[in-house]
Order: sequence, then structure tokens, then C-alpha cells
Amino acid sequence: MTTTDQDAIPPGSTLAEALARRTELRNRLDSLRNRIAANARHQEGDPPAEDAAALLEQAGIVLTGLEELIRRINRTNSATDLGPDGTMTDALARRDVLRMRHSLLVAAADAATGHGVRHNAGRQLHSELREVPALPVPRLREQADGVARDLRELDARIQRANWTTAMLD
Repeated sequence: MTTTDQDAIPPGSTLAEALARRTELRNRLDSLRNRIAANARHQEGDPPAEDAAALLEQAGIVLTGLEELIRRINRTNSATDLGPDGTMTDALARRDVLRMRHSLLVAAADAATGHGVRHNAGRQLHSELREVPALPVPRLREQADGVARDLRELDARIQRANWTTAMLD
């Protein structure tokens, strides 16, 4: 199976254009997957609305094109220097970890405040033990805000590079 000219990224395309194309291919693959599932079985005597085998063939072509595109994106990311952020690959890893760190800090602060925990309409009997936070909520919120700021700034640098970086072959 080979990719079609329609699936190829033209010479001189930017990384941002390649990322948009990757999203399009993934969406097309999802659509094909759903259409295959809808037409993989049919009632005897009634033809399916679409030929599942032909759809499967199309999905294979999309997957081949997607693999080629992802390889080019990865090569470009590895070769793109973002200065103090390292390569684009380094910056993407940092961004992923910042997202995880932010999520962790917010979840910890929420848990310490009892957010999402159902209490009997806020009432507490004298016989019940009082729950108190085991973590410093204001400090966690402050850390989460700092991580969110770092994440926004890094993401802006990544996006800027995406629009100015030419794709490698």
C-alpha cells in the first residue's frame, strides 16, 4: 500500500501544517474505523451500505501515510533547536510533564480541601471526627499557578516554532 498524493505534505510545508494534516488523517482513520464496524456484518440477502473490505483497504493506505508523516514530524522535532528549551522533542517532553505536574498539584489541592467529596450537606455530628487537610492547599495552588504559567509560556514557544519550522524529508 502506498500513500496518495492527496496525503502527502508539499515541500516547504511547516511543522504546523504537518501537525494539522496528522490530525486530519487520524480523523479520517476514526471515520473509516466506524464505517468498517457499521458494515462488517449485514443481514443475509441485504447488501451492506458500504464495502467493508474496500474501507479496510482505504484505512491501510491512511495508516501508511500517517506512519510516514509521523516519522517526518519526529525527525523534524528532533532536529529543531529551540534554544534554552533544547530540541522540539525536549520541549514536547517538558510540556507533557508540566501538564502532568499541574494536574497532580490541582488534584492534590482539591483532595485536601475535600473538593468532590460528598459530606452530609456539610453537617457534622459531635461523634464524628473532623477532617483536616494534610497538605498546604494555598502553597499547592500557588505551585499549580506557577506550573500553569510555565506551561503556557512553553506552549507559546512551541506553537511559534511550529509555524516557522520547515518540515524535513
